[in-house]
Amino acid sequence: MRAVTTLSVVVLASAGIGHAVMAGLDADIARVDPFKDMKNRPAAGHGMNVLLVGTDGRDQITEHERRKYRLGGAPCHCTDTIMIVHISEDRERATVVSLPRDSYAEIPPHVDQTTGQQHGAHPIKLNAAYAEGGPQLTVRTVEDMTHLKIDHYLEVDFISFMRTVDVLGGVRICTAQPLKDSYTGLDLSPGTHTLDGGQALQYVRSRHVDGASDLGRMKRQQRFLAALIERAASSGVLLNPIRFRDVTRAVLGSVRADMGFGTDELLDLGRAMRNFSPSSSEFTTVPIGQMAYPVKGIGSTLKWDPAGSARLFQSLRDDKQLAPPASPASSAPSASPASPAAPAPKRPAGPPPATVEVAPDQVHVQVENGTGTAGLARKMDAALAGTGFATNHRPVTAVRHDVTRTVVSYDPRWDRSARSLAAALPGSELRAVRGMGPVLRVTVGADFKGDVRKVRADDPAPQGEASLMRGDERVC
Repeated sequence: MRAVTTLSVVVLASAGIGHAVMAGLDADIARVDPFKDMKNRPAAGHGMNVLLVGTDGRDQITEHERRKYRLGGAPCHCTDTIMIVHISEDRERATVVSLPRDSYAEIPPHVDQTTGQQHGAHPIKLNAAYAEGGPQLTVRTVEDMTHLKIDHYLEVDFISFMRTVDVLGGVRICTAQPLKDSYTGLDLSPGTHTLDGGQALQYVRSRHVDGASDLGRMKRQQRFLAALIERAASSGVLLNPIRFRDVTRAVLGSVRADMGFGTDELLDLGRAMRNFSPSSSEFTTVPIGQMAYPVKGIGSTLKWDPAGSARLFQSLRDDKQLAPPASPASSAPSASPASPAAPAPKRPAGPPPATVEVAPDQVHVQVENGTGTAGLARKMDAALAGTGFATNHRPVTAVRHDVTRTVVSYDPRWDRSARSLAAALPGSELRAVRGMGPVLRVTVGADFKGDVRKVRADDPAPQGEASLMRGDERVC
């Protein structure tokens, strides 16, 4: 998410402020050559593709900030966040595609930048490509996976993100549910909050808010970027040359960019985007075909859906908008008064699916029988699996056999997953148990009659398709 703040520079440049204000900013940009000696690259499509990566560099973080925002520990020297930003050829739209850092990748042959050893092609998690081969291997790997030609490369660390948000005067986000992560220190009550740089960093880094882990974090990053664009467009920064310069310096002061991305390119792009707004942006995540895809020696990865991801990246090559504006309600055809009434559609039996925060296939469940009725846990396990929950299919017997009310036990860090599971079991009791980890435990009580209510995640995506939102759909 540190990387996405670089996009704000493009937005902030939309006022067409010239070289008088921007003079000398080139000197603040550290240069890298991610395209050196690259061969057999994908053909260029329409529009411009920028690879934005966020690293965990924290050299300029103060000791006070380290303690306050939980930024201790050794950096991993890997890409914490990876996004492709596609700017349309007419410079009126931006599409942001999040690439999960745990994506299964097969990196091409390369020389390890740490050991100097020659490596052949081998499987890896996408974020580790940076550790092995730096920006160049990261670009090569992304191009191989997406078949998109990357035109520019931008890399941002913690300090740039924090300073950018602070110079903007904070960014407003809203949440319907409490967000708490003991790892980052994030602690937000339901409602609207204006976050400063450090709080914003906690918000976009948190992975332990619920069982959605990195996928949930990417959704929050996308929502934050939409709010960041809205803040930049509405705060008057674009019309104030001095503030514009300060924000730009805050971002570029700790950015690394390719040789061809400089002040001239920034200004030319900015002048073409005077009408850019949150509604001009759209956000998505590459479609996932298999969660927890095991790879020997690497661990659990995310396997992209080949057909869905191919459609997504072909749309970017063709410069197509992914989320066209909704048609006005008035454009819907109205029934003729003289025409006979159409028969009412049949309603499905049972209550409609409950809307929850975490998709059931991301909620891992262990079922145990808390009654003396044999087979009840097996029945519960099958019912939950039938509605999409990730049960382990190994129900056990609980210590107690006199449980009257079904209990959902959960680690407080996975409270949103617990609420999703409880919604499928109306009348169940939620019980927080620290240290349980990501697997929730359902103790079946005598009140269970065999039925599990269907649930669906908020803003779900069809199998093999990417969830999609416009920037104006996720601002407060």
